[in-house]
Amino acid sequence: MPMPLSSSLVPRLEWLERTGSTNADLVAWASGPAAADWPDLSVVATDDQTEGRGRLGRVWIAPPGRTLAVSVLVRPAPATVAPAVIGLLPLISGVAMTSVVRELVRPEDGDRPATGMKWPNDVLIGGRKVAGILGEALPDGRGAVIGAGLNLTLSDDELPTPVSTSLALEGVDELSTDAVLAAYLRELATRYHDLVAAGGDAERSGLLAAARELSATLGRRVRVELPDGAVREGTAVALDALGRLEVEETGGGRLIVSAGDITHLRHNDS
Repeated sequence: MPMPLSSSLVPRLEWLERTGSTNADLVAWASGPAAADWPDLSVVATDDQTEGRGRLGRVWIAPPGRTLAVSVLVRPAPATVAPAVIGLLPLISGVAMTSVVRELVRPEDGDRPATGMKWPNDVLIGGRKVAGILGEALPDGRGAVIGAGLNLTLSDDELPTPVSTSLALEGVDELSTDAVLAAYLRELATRYHDLVAAGGDAERSGLLAAARELSATLGRRVRVELPDGAVREGTAVALDALGRLEVEETGGGRLIVSAGDITHLRHNDS
C-alpha cells in the first residue's frame, strides 16, 4: 500500500506495511540518535500491527488490513505548557477519534446506535468498543506518543472481545483508510494546537466542552477499578479541569479518578 495522502497534514508520516507496534516504533525513533528528524506531530501508521497493546497490558491483535493503528508524537512548546498538554493527550485523542467515528456512523435511517466516548478515551458505538487509545511518555519526559487503534472491517468472528465492534459491522459500507486517517489527524492536530494556544487550559481551549458533549460515561452508574486494586462504584457526574472523572460514590463522598478502568453499569448491576 502506498503512503496515504494524509502525509500532507503532518510534518512527517511513515506508513509501515507491517510492524509490531507503531507506538514502540515511534517512541524508539523519537528518542534515538535521529530524534531531531521526528518533529512535533510526526506520525507512524499501519493497517497490519502484530503486537499492539492497550491499557493494563491488554493485547490488540487483528488480521492484516482490517484495522488502523496510528501513533502521533507530541513535543509541546513552549515547555511551560508541556506538562498540562501531555497529561491531556489521551483525552485529546479520544475526542478526535470519537468525533471522526460519529461522522462516519450517522443514524441516517434512525436505527444506528449512538457513538460516544467512555472515559477516558474508548470509542463506543452502541456500547461496543470500536477504538482504543494508549499514550506513552518519551524516556526524556519532554514528549509523548499517543497511539490509537480503530477496528475498520473486522467481522464478528474476528473481534478481539465480545463487547467490540467495527465500522463495517455498524453499517459503514465505503471505507477509505486514508480518509479515516486524514480525518483523525486533522481533528487531533486542531485540538492539540487549540490547547497549546490556550496555555494548556482544557476549559478555555474547548477540549472539555467537546469531551462532555461526546461522553458516554457522564450521568452513568460506573464501577471504577483503581490502579491499587480497589474497586468503587457510583455515578459519573463531571470532568474536572484536568480531564479527570468525578464520581459520586454510592456510599457518599466524591471520588476523583485520574487513572483506572471504568465499567458502565446497568441499573440492576451491583
